[in-house]
Amino acid sequence: MNLTQISRRLAKETNALDFAPPTSHVYNPLDYARPAHEAYLERYGKGSPSALLLGMNPRPFGMAQTGVPFGEINLTRDWLGIEEPLAGKPPIEHPKRPIQGFDCPRSEVSGARLWGWAKARYGSPERFFERFFVVNYCPLVFLEASGRNRTPDKLSKAEREALFAVCDRALLQVVETLRPSWVIGVGRFAEVRARSALGKSDIEVGRILHPSPASPLANRGWAEAAESELTDLGIEF
Repeated sequence: MNLTQISRRLAKETNALDFAPPTSHVYNPLDYARPAHEAYLERYGKGSPSALLLGMNPRPFGMAQTGVPFGEINLTRDWLGIEEPLAGKPPIEHPKRPIQGFDCPRSEVSGARLWGWAKARYGSPERFFERFFVVNYCPLVFLEASGRNRTPDKLSKAEREALFAVCDRALLQVVETLRPSWVIGVGRFAEVRARSALGKSDIEVGRILHPSPASPLANRGWAEAAESELTDLGIEF
């Protein structure tokens, strides 16, 4: 099974899930942003990276718009070289969180930090993807009635269990396809989910700081902190 097949199955299975208030809107960029998402998979997901960087789920101004994990618009377009039209829109859009694709005027800080580091460290995407690949654990965006982003860990127990079962299976399939030596959670949530999904496999699991602007540590220098953590894990970059 290749990454595109895994993604399409994940889209179908997550679309079948139900979520109750306070979740009011659910976006699945694997559907409406599929052209850019699959361009990313097909262009950069055919190698054998030594480490898989695992995010939590899309943010409203990153992958939610571009279909690319941590997909800050400018770096996705200008560095990764990906810019594809939307295939559609979410069935119900929140008026405060419209999907505008690459026309979205907002920048996603976490994505700007992660891909900005990759660009500064490696120069070209090809060099970066020789060592790393980036995916999100969960493909869905959850919004509350106010427009506030709701992360998967805040869902009800029943909702989490159903969602995690689907996402665990997809992560295992990605790992079986790419065969990385490491899965590195970008943040604690992703690390915990990787450890749970991979169980007793021979894949090493670690963690680096999440580049969120809500993190004081990340705001003091995320790239330096992430490189220090990679070094401590023994991962060459």
